Amino acid sequence: MTVVITGGSALPRAGAIDDAGPVSSSPRHQQRLHRLRRYTWWTIVPTAPVFALMTVLMTVLGGGDYSAWHLAVLLPGLVLVAVQGTRFSLEMMRGLGSREHRAEQAVTFGGAVALVVYAVALDPVLVIWWMFLPGLLAGTIVAATPTGHRWGLGTALSVLLAVVCAVANQFLGAPVATPSVALYAGLITAVIIMTVVAQAWIWDVALELDRAREVDSELAVAQERLRFAADLHDIQGHHLQAIALKAELAERLVDRAPEAAAAQSAEIAELARTALRETRALVHGYRRADLVTEWANACELMRAAGIETTVDGDAAEVPPPLQPLFGALVREGTTNVLRHSRAAACELRIETADGGIRVALRNDGSQPGREGAGSGLDGLRQRFAALGGRVSAEHRAGGWFELVGSAEEPGRIA
Repeated sequence: MTVVITGGSALPRAGAIDDAGPVSSSPRHQQRLHRLRRYTWWTIVPTAPVFALMTVLMTVLGGGDYSAWHLAVLLPGLVLVAVQGTRFSLEMMRGLGSREHRAEQAVTFGGAVALVVYAVALDPVLVIWWMFLPGLLAGTIVAATPTGHRWGLGTALSVLLAVVCAVANQFLGAPVATPSVALYAGLITAVIIMTVVAQAWIWDVALELDRAREVDSELAVAQERLRFAADLHDIQGHHLQAIALKAELAERLVDRAPEAAAAQSAEIAELARTALRETRALVHGYRRADLVTEWANACELMRAAGIETTVDGDAAEVPPPLQPLFGALVREGTTNVLRHSRAAACELRIETADGGIRVALRNDGSQPGREGAGSGLDGLRQRFAALGGRVSAEHRAGGWFELVGSAEEPGRIA
């Protein structure tokens, strides 16, 4: 039986505590997020300088009737608006709805509209090119607005620019038809606003998904820690309560019945040893650690970390006496994958033949020098050796790391 599990958002039933912190996103997920961020950055942040350059070129080369004095007013204003537009575009990379610099955005937008009016008064034929920067600033303002008011504000700003350009064209006596100026101004502004907000929205969704993935991983670790705390409380609470009661009884009997008091003291010592033994078993993962449980936990942890996992074999086919042994192997291998590798894919395989069991975990995020040794693997080797089995941890070609445990079924007659 082979099952392929890809990254998902379901909460894992964690089987191992990651002391290094929450489970990190997979390298494949991080690469995709990085590519999306780079694409979004290059389609939003440089837009203001590009629009400014286009406007300057069309103003200079388009045959407009601009004197040196007119250019001395327009060009510095254009540069200032482009710089501010770049700042606000960078602000959008933090996500939609950022309400910082709202007043500054409004002032800059007003300055850009004033430049448009001045340009219309001088040469309305080139008004199309002067609309790009105000449209971009309108897009940054809309992107910083709460969701419920975003499209209403975008429509209002598009209409505002259309009306302003139409009024300027009408009352300044320009030769271009006023409806055409209004149509171009409103349409260009609306298209730029929609484009900017759509790009920022895609990036914002990616950020939210990434934050949700991190929260899932943190919850998985918190869930495991709570389970561990509950188990520890069950062990210690029961034994400590019994020790306290027997100690009080021994104190009352010490003068009246020394032999009974000595018997109670012996029971107290045995209770303490039992509590210590069970606590050690819990800490080392021996308590209720079977392969079926650890197999399922490993798959879900990999899924929470965004690692594509291939599962081959049935954990229930492993004999009960070997379940805790191979469960510890899977738990240790899973912890190593999540803490010490950069895996994008992992393979979990179980092979059973003629009473021999072989369990293998392979991942493609091998980092030489970090996965082949450690107290966890040394402990596994000792446990497997005690049952005549063996554990190997080796780096393979192509950046793969393989952890393999094998053992014979106890009591099997060849």
